[in-house]
Amino acid sequence: MPLIKMIGITKDYEMGEAVVHALRGIDLEVEPGEFLAIVGPSGSGKSTLMNLIGCLDRPTSGEYYLDGRKVSDLGDDDLARIRNKRIGFVFQTFNLLPRTNCLHNVELPLLYANVGRKERERKALEILERVGLSDRVYHNPNELSGGERQRVAIARALVNDPAIVLADEPTGNLDSKTGSEIMSIFTDLNKEGKTIVLVTHERYIADYSKRIVFLRDGTIVSEDSGILR
Repeated sequence: MPLIKMIGITKDYEMGEAVVHALRGIDLEVEPGEFLAIVGPSGSGKSTLMNLIGCLDRPTSGEYYLDGRKVSDLGDDDLARIRNKRIGFVFQTFNLLPRTNCLHNVELPLLYANVGRKERERKALEILERVGLSDRVYHNPNELSGGERQRVAIARALVNDPAIVLADEPTGNLDSKTGSEIMSIFTDLNKEGKTIVLVTHERYIADYSKRIVFLRDGTIVSEDSGILR
């Protein structure tokens, strides 16, 4: 069974009197353990598609099944639980709390999941060590490099052991060397069995994936394989 299955997905936005058709009939399947990259220029619909996959928004029409469950049948509480426990999010802008150290930033999803303080700390320390930040645990984001901040964001996404990691332009604010280091982390995670869905507008970043889907004007126009695997 596919972990992600989308059938005829559309998404429209009303902009005054105009209607913007952001997605125009997307059919997409992602198997457990896949590493998929979604590539397209600005305005192609890739971030809209990512938001739908991550249950941050609902489609205008079409059917979306996540792990065999029809997402349109789920209430807001169910969707919140899925976002907290089944999906880890990594964003281009890191989205870290600026006055909170790395440990507490990583603990945040566990706090929302009502995990006790000692267990939160244990899991957060373990995952920070895994991404190479055991010596930066008590530093605030403004004391870290861009690459280190993204590592914290990845640790936060992983701390609940999600089934899927969604990464929206995770190297967009990084230089090419640091971007390659971050992509190596995603590659290792995928080799360990994590399902990765990555949005990027850069082909060389997409080449770290196993499968590449190209979007243009809200539709999938082609597929390819990554070449850096």
